[in-house]
Amino acid sequence: MNIAIIIILFIVALFVAMCLHELGHFIASKRAGVKVEEFGLGMPPRLFGIKRGETIYSLNAIPIGAFVKATGENDPTVPRSLAGKRPWTRLGIYAAGPLVNIFLAFILLSAFIALPYSVIAGDGLMVHSVVENSPADEAGIEPGDIILEIEGQPVRRRADVQNMVNSVEEGAEITLLLLSSGQVKEKTLKPELDAESQLLKIGVWPWWDIVSQVDEGSPAYEAGIRAGDTILTINGQLIYNDESISKALLSVEEDGEIKLVLLRDGEETSLTLTNVGYQTLPGVDLQWVQGVHMEQERLPVWRAVYLGARDIIYMPVLIIEAIPQIIESPDTALVGPIGAGQLTVEIVRSSGFSSMLFMAGMISLGIGIFNLFPIPPLDGGGMLVAFIEGCRRGKRLSPRTVRLVYTIGTTFLIALVILITFVDIWRIPRGFGI
Repeated sequence: MNIAIIIILFIVALFVAMCLHELGHFIASKRAGVKVEEFGLGMPPRLFGIKRGETIYSLNAIPIGAFVKATGENDPTVPRSLAGKRPWTRLGIYAAGPLVNIFLAFILLSAFIALPYSVIAGDGLMVHSVVENSPADEAGIEPGDIILEIEGQPVRRRADVQNMVNSVEEGAEITLLLLSSGQVKEKTLKPELDAESQLLKIGVWPWWDIVSQVDEGSPAYEAGIRAGDTILTINGQLIYNDESISKALLSVEEDGEIKLVLLRDGEETSLTLTNVGYQTLPGVDLQWVQGVHMEQERLPVWRAVYLGARDIIYMPVLIIEAIPQIIESPDTALVGPIGAGQLTVEIVRSSGFSSMLFMAGMISLGIGIFNLFPIPPLDGGGMLVAFIEGCRRGKRLSPRTVRLVYTIGTTFLIALVILITFVDIWRIPRGFGI
């Protein structure tokens, strides 16, 4: 997809998410009886406005989000002011914007998950390598073996192996039907619990191909491809049969770079060779799983809704787990609007237009969660002040204390914005490596 179109879609998604955020504040303010003087799309100067009742609805020149101007935001003596409302009412008004963003993210992520998606399926799954001293190693499974069935159930997709292995009780034996050196064999083994993932595993690295031979002196040999390697991708495109290799190579301009990602001894490695019009990898013989093809699947709507909700609920856990990485390497963990735009371009170009739904959902979710941080002048800061005053049975914090807290919070946010913007700009030439 054209980069300019993706950038425009990103800007639209960001603008809509910010406008709906302010719409949440607007509706909550109206329902609470707060006088709203203006609800504007974009930032001033004002292009034009229409007054309906006591509120001006305006369109403004700078297309960055929206705003709600409530009367007496910081003065509780003004009639029908935001500041004059009870603490729990104010907390609800502040929370409305982020909650709208989170709900929008839930809708977009559920819609993305409900879309048809492509999966690779075939008549079995090939073993690339076997973990030493694993159940598969002790059972005599070798690289190049093809797993046809597990407990009588045919293996067609990569996820099948993990799902089938974990469908049995810990300590139970399972039977695998293998195609090994042209012969069908049965192997019995006992999966072991992996302490890190808490999943039962048998100790194999599966894919759809394995390199059986590389001619010495060939361009592929000179590039570093060796027998026993498994080709995962070529220029970002998954490799699962001869046709997928040809398609990937034809997409590379002549004299352009062919970037391969290989699986070698259970670890990914990258190699590069120059394209001189290849339609197949020169000097490389590959062993394939038979009948491998790409097919379309779709999850039931209820399942998509469940997974969308699960992703939203689990996001705070991911943020907490990412804190050490943010502290250790902020250049890779912190992303602002510029970085989000760059990431959107890379993901949509590599994964297709449908991933724009996913990115729009993540943008809205990011705005919602960020605004919930208890740092004035974010919504979370206003919620924190309202919560403290609510716990004090309505007794207000002193204006001096509130001003001090807001000054410190604003200074911190300005510094954070400068840091993230610098990191985003510094990252542009390197990309995210999608």
